[in-house]
Amino acid sequence: MGRVGASFTAVRNAPGFAVAARRAARVTLAAGAAFYLFLYGFGDTVAATYALFGAVSLAGLSRIPGTGRQRAAVVVRLLPVSWLLITAGTFLAVRTWSAVAGMLVIGFVLAFIAVGGPRPAGAAPGLQLLYILPSFPPYAPDTLGQRLVGATVGILLLVAAEAFLFPEPPTVSYRELAARALDTAEHCAGRLASPPYRLSEGDLGAAKEATARLRPMTVPEADRPAGPSVRDRALAHTGLATRTLLSRLARLPAGPAAEGDRTGAEVLGAVRRTAAQAAARLRGVPPVADAADVADAVDARDGLLRARAALVAERDESSGASGPSAASAVSAASGSSGVPARLRRHAAVLEVADAALAVATAADLALRGRAAAAGVPTMRFWYARMRAPRLWWIRLWGYTGSRSVFFQNAVRISLALAAARAVAGLDTLPHGFWATLAALTLTRTTVRETGTTIRAALIGTLVGALVTGVLLALVDTHTNVYAAALIPVMLLTFTLGPVKGVGWAQALFTLTVALVFAQLAPASWQLAELRLVDVLIGSAIGAVFGLLAWPRGAQEELQRSGAVLLRGAAEVVVATTASIAAGGAREAMPVVPGRRSLRHALYLAESAYAQFQSEPATPVERHAVGAVVGGGGELQERPAVSEPAQVLDPDWQAALMAGHHTQWGADRLLEPPEPLRPGPVALPTLGREAAASVTRLGDRVAGRMLLVSGSLDRGSDTPSAPVPLRDPAFDDFEAEPDGAPWLYYATVFWLDSLMTDLERITGTARA
Repeated sequence: MGRVGASFTAVRNAPGFAVAARRAARVTLAAGAAFYLFLYGFGDTVAATYALFGAVSLAGLSRIPGTGRQRAAVVVRLLPVSWLLITAGTFLAVRTWSAVAGMLVIGFVLAFIAVGGPRPAGAAPGLQLLYILPSFPPYAPDTLGQRLVGATVGILLLVAAEAFLFPEPPTVSYRELAARALDTAEHCAGRLASPPYRLSEGDLGAAKEATARLRPMTVPEADRPAGPSVRDRALAHTGLATRTLLSRLARLPAGPAAEGDRTGAEVLGAVRRTAAQAAARLRGVPPVADAADVADAVDARDGLLRARAALVAERDESSGASGPSAASAVSAASGSSGVPARLRRHAAVLEVADAALAVATAADLALRGRAAAAGVPTMRFWYARMRAPRLWWIRLWGYTGSRSVFFQNAVRISLALAAARAVAGLDTLPHGFWATLAALTLTRTTVRETGTTIRAALIGTLVGALVTGVLLALVDTHTNVYAAALIPVMLLTFTLGPVKGVGWAQALFTLTVALVFAQLAPASWQLAELRLVDVLIGSAIGAVFGLLAWPRGAQEELQRSGAVLLRGAAEVVVATTASIAAGGAREAMPVVPGRRSLRHALYLAESAYAQFQSEPATPVERHAVGAVVGGGGELQERPAVSEPAQVLDPDWQAALMAGHHTQWGADRLLEPPEPLRPGPVALPTLGREAAASVTRLGDRVAGRMLLVSGSLDRGSDTPSAPVPLRDPAFDDFEAEPDGAPWLYYATVFWLDSLMTDLERITGTARA
């Protein structure tokens, strides 16, 4: 007894037990009530079957994220989709070939709809079951009404249970997380705008913590802005821009250049007000002006634009708007080191201002949608004026192709389901939908994970079949025993399954379906045998397609897409620095070579990274990044890599941030200030020395991006000798060419940030 009690205590204290128990209670009450209502209240076995599986599909099989009320809202919207799937399955069951074709097409669509975000992805398995169930014999279109009524009642009871039973505490929304991060940015900007013009260790720690809380992988799935709509994209943009703002504030140069920078302080004050206003808008409340802001009754964003324009004017005056010779004169009059230090600070302050403007614009779009799109820069906020169908098409088309993990998963699962339906139809397999259900639930994204899952599932199914066979042999046709046992067994199934793993889930689910079907029709111990055979067939099919269709899952695609992302970023870096070095007049909105390809590479890399996070890591799958990219003395947290066999894990999120920083930095440097001015725009002339320095730096950063990309996705001829990212003998990042204008220092600041991103990828960042 002591051992049993200890085991029960361990299960009860297991992570996720309380959540699983609440969800199990809801689905058990909804499914059980609907099943008993139709079976014993109305004597309708068809409606009873669909009532039970309607609730089980969207709660037991689906994993829709969020609180109970959030899931209830999603399930209500899925009700019409459920009707369509049941209707399609009913009529396509007329022939095996039509059912298989439907399984192939509908299975692919339902799996691929995961590109819409966590909620569609979580609901997809349950929706698959709602097509699988009616697509098997008997072909009975005359019972369609009973099927729809039963499923509707079961789903509506589930909605009521999710919404009102065992309420869960509300989670902190992503909007509120962004608002809290903006509160931190407001505080930091205020500290930097006044003496001593620097952040304390506590301020830096708070900024780092606020940044970490906005990372998608630390946010509950239901609260991640992952949808394709304008508001979802803008909210995700708000989080990314807020992280950039906090990062830029933390890196703002201090020292003597900050003490006399009155215009820079005014910009930072405007940044503080803009952050406060954006946070208030995200919370849905009007900002409260303090005593210092009473006279400034206009929108904070407009005030920031004016302060930014004043800083640009002062910057141009300091660096010499007419060219490097004027800058040299100013430098000679002000001291050889004063002007470069001031220009470096101006470049950093302008980065802060641009990040704050991006936050304000994105927050407004997240709140008002397309209504806030007037005057929004179309290069950065390309989605602002697009309607929902267009944005959905862009999302779907962007993830269509053999290199997309969403596309790979959809192909894999649809082929497995179609094969299982074909085997069940051609072999007239009794209860063949169990085989298809096994293929659906046991096929994983990697062959290793599929094999592990199938082994546990078969052991669990065997144990469940033995218990079921004994139960059916002893109880025989006494349905009252099955009716009494169904609810507690179902409760155990949906509680222990998510906590204890797939083996327990299959064992208990085998017993559950036996209790259900024993009430629908007389059953013998052979029902357990059929269940075991069906699961074995479905598992074999899942294993075959797990082996044949992209067996390495997201790991291989993440390596490839990360490398492609950095190669695209290198192309944009070279094109941007070449344009800046050339200077002169250009169009107001230039087309940077590789920009569109970089955006598409970001799509694919982000989707691969999202799936990679859900797959178990293996030592075999670790990659030797440090074998190519070595250390640089004091810049390393780890020793320099000297042997190709040494393994370092790449920071994939840093790779994604490098792509975003490349795109945003190119936009900031080549686009004119908001709002856009019509006609051509003149870039400052750098001068020969500054232009040569920018070109060298751009080529070096691009070369290091290519080097890191090769280490992420190694080929047989990838160089194995370690090469440092930063060379102490190559110090152009600290160079101050005579007469260099502001654009030079802004570009160097951007390139230095990209080099820091590369160091984070390879694990050689500054301590």
